[in-house]
Amino acid sequence: MVPLAPDSRLIAGVGDIHGRFHRVEAWLDALEQALERPVDLALAVGDVEAFLLADDHRRKAAKRGMPAEFAGYADGVRSMKRPLYFIGGNNEDFEALHDSPDGFSLAPNVHYLGRAGLKELGGLRVAYLSGIHAPRFYEQPLKRPRSLDTAKQAGYFRASEVDKVQALRDVDVLLVHEWPRGLPQRAQEREVPPPGRTLPSYWIGNPITRRLVETVHPKWVLCGHSHRAFAVTLGNGGRQPSRVACLDQAAKPEEAVFWMEVRGREVVSAGWGTSGQVAWRAGQPWGLGCLPTPSEAPSLETTGS
Repeated sequence: MVPLAPDSRLIAGVGDIHGRFHRVEAWLDALEQALERPVDLALAVGDVEAFLLADDHRRKAAKRGMPAEFAGYADGVRSMKRPLYFIGGNNEDFEALHDSPDGFSLAPNVHYLGRAGLKELGGLRVAYLSGIHAPRFYEQPLKRPRSLDTAKQAGYFRASEVDKVQALRDVDVLLVHEWPRGLPQRAQEREVPPPGRTLPSYWIGNPITRRLVETVHPKWVLCGHSHRAFAVTLGNGGRQPSRVACLDQAAKPEEAVFWMEVRGREVVSAGWGTSGQVAWRAGQPWGLGCLPTPSEAPSLETTGS
């Protein structure tokens, strides 16, 4: 492992947390120890499930037996060690988020970015779009999430929000929850999956997010939702390539944590997990070969929930 440059910044991407904040903090502690430097900030790609009350009946995570850990941060019993910025997925405390579409702080060092927009974080221009695509609701107005049904609808992005992000340019990182459509096809065009990995379903992802990437041309795209790691580059025709890193849910750090070393506004190296091992450096190709070696064969048809 080559030490990171002293004048660089360390930014960590985190997959779907689903309420498991304690383990994510432990993973970031381990990453800091491995790289011998602090994580400047973390970016979460949705489905964090930051419910203010541990016994909230709307928590989908509760049905999975997952811990309701955010309540401790909201109550001040615990504090996040480094800034965490997150977008909304399709499983969130939408009632708490609804009145702040442009973002707000839920607890010290825990920040909701908002439904759609652009913020400068860690010296990078970070664009974001919360939610997933549901064609039936794409053109419909967003309703206040007063019921389970309207809360579910709050997890779908709307046309006006997509338009807001689509108008952006000069973007360093784009955060989306659902994959852009066509990533497996693009990977198959360019490379052979490494041992232990096969391509996911061709139907994974949505065309709206894909069009967003091809219009905005962000340097990097981080996404979650489908609970598996993936790496591919989008873009051609002389335009700036977009390196896409899809993150697994917070089950194993090897594929749920993705870190980036940043100098100025450029990512100069990147890696997966908490070992500090570099998987990519500036000037190298980005794709399936940059993924970590899986500890066990991943589920091929895993989809977000």
